This record gives sequence, structure tokens and C-alpha cells, in this order.
Amino acid sequence: MSRLPQWVGGLGAGLTRLAQRLEEQRRRAEAAAESADPEELRCDASTPGGLPSRPVFASAVGSAGTLTATRTAGADTVDGVPHTAATDAPPPASALPPDSVPAPPSYAPAVAARPDPVAAVPWGVRVAAEAGWRLLVLAGTLWVLAKVITTIELVVLSFIAALLITALLQPTVAWLRNRGLARGLATALTFIGGFVVLGLVGWFVVWQVQDNIGSVADRIQQGITELKGWLLKSPFHVTESQINQIAKNLQDAVGHNTEAITTAGLEGVTVILEVFTGILLAMFTTLFLLYDGRRIWTWLLKLMPGAAREGVAGAGPRAWRTLTAYVRGTVIVALIDAIFIGIGLWILDVPLAVPLAVFIFLFAFIPLVGAVVSGALACVVALATQGVFAALVVLAIVLGVNQIEGHVLQPFILGRAVRVHPLAVILSVASGSLIAGVGGAVVAVPLVAVTNTVVGYLRAYSKEQALRMMPAPHGATAIGAAPMEPKG
Repeated sequence: MSRLPQWVGGLGAGLTRLAQRLEEQRRRAEAAAESADPEELRCDASTPGGLPSRPVFASAVGSAGTLTATRTAGADTVDGVPHTAATDAPPPASALPPDSVPAPPSYAPAVAARPDPVAAVPWGVRVAAEAGWRLLVLAGTLWVLAKVITTIELVVLSFIAALLITALLQPTVAWLRNRGLARGLATALTFIGGFVVLGLVGWFVVWQVQDNIGSVADRIQQGITELKGWLLKSPFHVTESQINQIAKNLQDAVGHNTEAITTAGLEGVTVILEVFTGILLAMFTTLFLLYDGRRIWTWLLKLMPGAAREGVAGAGPRAWRTLTAYVRGTVIVALIDAIFIGIGLWILDVPLAVPLAVFIFLFAFIPLVGAVVSGALACVVALATQGVFAALVVLAIVLGVNQIEGHVLQPFILGRAVRVHPLAVILSVASGSLIAGVGGAVVAVPLVAVTNTVVGYLRAYSKEQALRMMPAPHGATAIGAAPMEPKG
């Protein structure tokens, strides 16, 4: 028993030496494989007939450092005669290194390489995707801009109103400066004169309404009585009890909605305060634009990128000329409409003829919609105070003046500089009214006209810049492109 531990220790030492020898042999085999020909390992030429006695598989080093077997010729013996035949059988597992991967057989189907995912997507889908995400970015930008505008709607509308008033008064400032007045004095006279005239017009309208409101109410009551009698005698077979029931329903509706009417009145007070705030802000903005508009424009140009500054500097004066022409032409057209329709109302002895003419003048700044609303208001007043015949005559006058305005006055006064397609006018007015109410409808068309001018100029400017960057022509092309002197 005393020799048993010694025997076990000797056995362990022997196993350790055997493992070391096997590891050394593995390293020698790897070194020999690395130093061998990577194409193939050929058989010994001393074999009889120059053919190997058994199939030999060449080994090549793969991309991952593994050995892969390749197909070689082997010698088969048929009836004692050696024949060379191709073999597809892989080498035995004992002949390959333990970490190598066997080559696939020759009958395995070829696997095509996967294409680039970008190349696999059709061209139309790629174009649609590129345009789609850009449109999404643009839509998001417009949505954020609309949210900002609705948040500071009072400031934006006041500034745009100041721009319109400045475009109307700026020629007067330029005329006074050409007569030798200083810039400050010319600005002060124009500013004070313009707002004094607007204030007098507003006071006159309020005075006329207050002075004639009693007679208008009496005439409206008389007109309702006449309408009631006409309905009783009409072929519609309306009875007096039905008319009284309609009147009672109206009174009940007013009584049940007293709270809503009160809330609307409070909201009306808030609106009046906002209107006065907007008027004061527009007045101050107009004053500074008249006095220092050129410096403000120069400061804005400095905020533009250097590459776009030249184009914006050229588009700005053209946009301002378009806005000035639009405001001046609209004022002239609205004044003509108000004068002719007001004269027709005065001849027909319709009360509140002058206030109605002023309303027609103001509503003319809202294209399409303003003429319809102001004309309908004049017809309703004429119907309630003078009867059906007077209302029909007023309607004919309003339609005639609107036709003359659309086909003669606007093309002649406004000209081609601010001509906008009717579809663009309708869509812009609708969009402006949805975004900012009446103020948005007023500023929508001049904004579209100015944008049209700016886009057209920038497009022409980019084409001109592209022509400038082109190389100069040579040879016969240069001779053909050279300007010719006029004869004589």
C-alpha cells in the first residue's frame, strides 16, 4: 500500500508530459500549415506513375485563419489499372485541424450576394420618401409659425396695419421732403394729418348713427308692420296667430339666452379694449416706420446670411412698391364705390346713407367678401325703411358698381403689378379669416401679392446668378454670343 501514492504520482506526471507533447505537435502542425503553399499541397512525385496513391485534399487558409479543403484528383484502380477520378468527398475529420470548417459540396446551390438596401428600394419610392419628409418639415414649420402668430395675433395685426398705413402715407412724406422740409417735420405733418382725417371720419360716422338711430328704429318698426300685413295678404296663407307665435318664440329665445348675451357683452368689452390697444400700437409703429423705415430695413438686411443678402436687398424695394401700389389702388377703388353707392342711397332717401357709404369704403379692403357684406347691409336697411322697390334699386346699384370695379377700376388702377388670380384671392381670404378673423382677411391679399412679387424676383435673380457663374464662351460660340452694334 505504501507504493500506491508513488504509482499514482508517476501516472499523473506521465499524463502531463503526454499533454505537453500533443500541444507541441499541434503547434508544429499549425506552423507547417502557415508556411505551406496556400494554393494546394501536392503529393510526392516519387509515387509510381506520377499519381498519388490516395486522394489528397489541398488546404488553403481562409479569411478567418481556418483551413478549407479543396477538391483534387485521386487515383482509383479498376482491374489493376490506375485511373484518375475526381472526388467530392470531404477529407476525414482526423485529417483537418480541429478549428477548420469543411468546404460545401459541389452540388450545393450557389447563394447570391444580398444587394444594397438602398439599391433594392425602387426609384419612385425613394423620390416620394425624400419629398415626403421635406414636406413634413415644411408643414411643421408652418404649423409652428401659425401657432406663434395666433399667440401674438394683436401685435402681428397691428404691425401689418401699420405697414399698410405707412405704404399709404409714405408718398406724402417723400413729397414734403422734396419740397425742402426736414425728415422729422415731414413725418410729423403726415402722421398727424393722416390720423386726424381718420379720426374725423370715425367721429362723423358715429355722429350720423346717433343722430338717425331714432328715426331708423321707427322706420324699421313701420317696415315690420308693413311686412306683417303683406304676409297676411300673401298667397302663402300665413295667419296672424302664426306670426304672433314666431314673435313669442323670438322673445322666449332672448329671455332664455340672457346669460349668453351678457357673456357676449363682456367679451365685446374685452374686444373693444384690444381694439384700442391695437390702434395705439399701430400708431406708434406707423410713426417709427415713417421716420426711420430705411434704417430699420438696413438693420434687417444685416441679419440675413451673406449669400442671400444681395437677393433680399433687391427683393425688398420691389415688395414695398407692390404693397404701396396695392394700398393706393384699393383706397381709390373703395372711395369710388362708397361715393357712387352713397349717392344712390341718398337719392332713394335711405336713412344713414353717409354711415353706410363709410362702411362700404371700409369693407372694400376685404376682397370679394367685403363688397357682398356691405351691399347686403345697404339692401337690408333700404328694405326695412323704404320698402321692396327701394331695396331692389339699391341691389341693382351695388351689383353695377361691383361689376365696374372688377372689370374696369381694378385692372386700370391696380395694373398688372399686383394682379392675383381670383382663386388665390378666394383661398387667401378664407385662410386669413380662419387664422385671424376679419384682420386676417384684410391682410391676406396684400400678403399674397407681395409674396408673389418676391418669389418672382428671387427666381429671376437665381437664374441671372447661374448665368454669371457659367464659363465664358470660346471660339465661334463667343463670336455668335457677342453683342452686335446697331447699324447707323
